[in-house]
Amino acid sequence: MGNTKIDPVTLSTVWHTFQRVCHEMRDVLERTAVSYLIGQLHDNSVGIWDARGRTVAIPVGLTSQFVGSKFPVQFILERFKGNIHSGDVFLTNDPYNGGFNNHLPDWGFFRPIFFEGELLFFTLCRAHQMDTGGSFPGGYFANGFDIHAEGLCIPPIKVVEQGRERTDVMELIWNNVRFRESVRVDNASMIATTKVCENRLQEMLRHYGRDVVMACVDEMMDRTERAVREEIRKIPDGTYYGEGATDDDGTELDVPVWVRVEVTVAGDEISIDFSKSDAQRKGFINQVYAATYSASIGAMILFFDTGLVDYHNEGTMRPVKVVAPDGLVVSGTYPATVGGGPANITERTLDAMYMAMSKALPHRAIAGWARHRGDYVFGIDPRTSQQYVRTTFDYDGGAGAVAGYDGYVGAVIMGAVHRGNVEEEEVRFPWRMLKYEIAPDLEGAGKWRGAPGTIWESANEGAEVGMATGSSDGELTTGAGVLGGQPTPLSEAHIRRGSELILARGHRMHRVRQGDSVLKVSGGGAGVAPPGERDPEKVSEDVANGIVSIGRAREVYKVALDPDTFAVDREQTEALRRAGP
Repeated sequence: MGNTKIDPVTLSTVWHTFQRVCHEMRDVLERTAVSYLIGQLHDNSVGIWDARGRTVAIPVGLTSQFVGSKFPVQFILERFKGNIHSGDVFLTNDPYNGGFNNHLPDWGFFRPIFFEGELLFFTLCRAHQMDTGGSFPGGYFANGFDIHAEGLCIPPIKVVEQGRERTDVMELIWNNVRFRESVRVDNASMIATTKVCENRLQEMLRHYGRDVVMACVDEMMDRTERAVREEIRKIPDGTYYGEGATDDDGTELDVPVWVRVEVTVAGDEISIDFSKSDAQRKGFINQVYAATYSASIGAMILFFDTGLVDYHNEGTMRPVKVVAPDGLVVSGTYPATVGGGPANITERTLDAMYMAMSKALPHRAIAGWARHRGDYVFGIDPRTSQQYVRTTFDYDGGAGAVAGYDGYVGAVIMGAVHRGNVEEEEVRFPWRMLKYEIAPDLEGAGKWRGAPGTIWESANEGAEVGMATGSSDGELTTGAGVLGGQPTPLSEAHIRRGSELILARGHRMHRVRQGDSVLKVSGGGAGVAPPGERDPEKVSEDVANGIVSIGRAREVYKVALDPDTFAVDREQTEALRRAGP
């Protein structure tokens, strides 16, 4: 294979076929799954690895998942050595046995792909399930005693063996989750999605031959490694510090938990060291090493040439070392709870990386994103008398600014999942939307401002429900602005009960009665560079669009505007800016 010649057209075709297959997998999954989270909010990830566990293609997925999924592939290869066959499918959600990153609701189905009797690839379809057992429906934000209270921990196990479903195993699993039928259908959709990948890769192998395809894979990785090393060489050697904190761990309340990173650049290699982060906590905000590995590399590549975005693979990871000693909040060990990790510590990992890398490459600086305002609501739908769980990402603010660009409006939690459709939410759940709009003066100000925050309010038209706010953040802590930009504004949530507003804190459990509404005011993204350097015409445009008030334009951006036309008063503006802060 080492002497196999490949022409540029073949290389490009094979390379992009791997990418296209991943996108097709996701399309198939989202068209056939039942879960609102999978089909509408896109809380899923797919990818392809080779028979050595090397990452081949990861174009679609959540930042905390897709890069680190090579670890469970490598675990399966070792654990089932000599017992991996065509037609097998493995299932896992266990962050400790096999290193499947993230939290227990994320289930991953892995399929080995053979060609002419030889194992060549693995594919993964991972998606967030409607339920995975645990103390409360759909949830894991209940501050369990240990990870077992958060739900089923499924180590890598065969659920399909040489084409035959192990019905006894799947029945055991489905018997221990709520929404059994919905989870069963979603699982079937996920397994079918991996079969789509197998079919497509086998078609490609038959067309080009095994040696050509595998030579292309090696060349893909080598080219990506060279390109990434060249990007690293553009960074001045040195050590760059970043940090981010989540409000608390859900057990020791109102005590921030810190992620700290030192990014050291030496020539064409990078070391990403989280050793100074806080120790793992009793509460549910911990994450395991695989998620930290994934999130930190995912954040790093955002600072590289955007022309590489479709080409990241194992070659990307070769020049990078991620250090996180066991027992930290970024490298939790059994039996630490991890339910809130993705929305808390994973996002703080991104914050810390953005801060450090923005110091290294200020012309590509990225500010902190809006804090997630998530909750899980569970109860009985009086229209059907059936249990339901509702979660959305509608209440988040948007993205942080990037040097040269304002924050992207509407982007939520790591940029991979989507906001829900209001009409579909009202059909699926007994909740009626009252307010859903961009909020003025809730952006992190800067020369390039963060995306605006949101005001969201929805009324409970069903019976009394539980509302777990374990994935919420940003009441006490903020995402950092960079290069003089302002941080993310603080957020808050309330339960409106008649004329009373009841504070609904994050990382807690609340009861919401029939007729109550939930009101969330969510800060937007952070800014890049001082707000006094923002183009006055852009400030005028922001005021006209309701993103910034005239008062904030004057006080923060140092821009004087006509109150009727919003036209810039150049003389007053120059005077305000000369006067300084």
